[in-house]
Amino acid sequence: MGKQYKILKEKDKDFIKKQKIFYIASNSVQEVNISPKGYKTIRVLNDSSIVFLDYPGSGNRTYRDAKNNGEFTLLFNAYEGKAMILRLFAKAQIVEKNSEDFENYLKLFDEKKPLVRNFFIFNIYGVESSCGESVPYMEYKGERNSLKEWLVKMDESDKLEAYIDAHLVPPTMKNN
Repeated sequence: MGKQYKILKEKDKDFIKKQKIFYIASNSVQEVNISPKGYKTIRVLNDSSIVFLDYPGSGNRTYRDAKNNGEFTLLFNAYEGKAMILRLFAKAQIVEKNSEDFENYLKLFDEKKPLVRNFFIFNIYGVESSCGESVPYMEYKGERNSLKEWLVKMDESDKLEAYIDAHLVPPTMKNN
């Protein structure tokens, strides 16, 4: 049976640190967005906040929804070991490259500044854990390096900042 509470427990923080993949779901306009996230892009700051390092990519709905004061759910599943699902309900604060705090958050990750689009601080107002017994076992085989390799090439050719600026906020999908 699921349990709901207001802040992260130590076992939740440990669980988050071990995950190789998690999901960010968000909404502020018409469609609900859900994006799988990999790499080591998340850090627990305290009992009620998490920082997420956002790489440039094909979409930027997380940014759009944070700008529009949207709602967020971060989902972590155990794919190995003891079954568990952890959901974090949060609001997001954007930390952009020109922010005074950007460099402080960058120090928490092993990454170069030009390759990071921005950070999100997820301010957690609810936590829910459940059994996760229906989630299959899955074997982790490694990270896909293609995104990071593409980012480095774009940065080396001085095209990355223009790409980030052009893809700052995605269009809203229309109901047909």
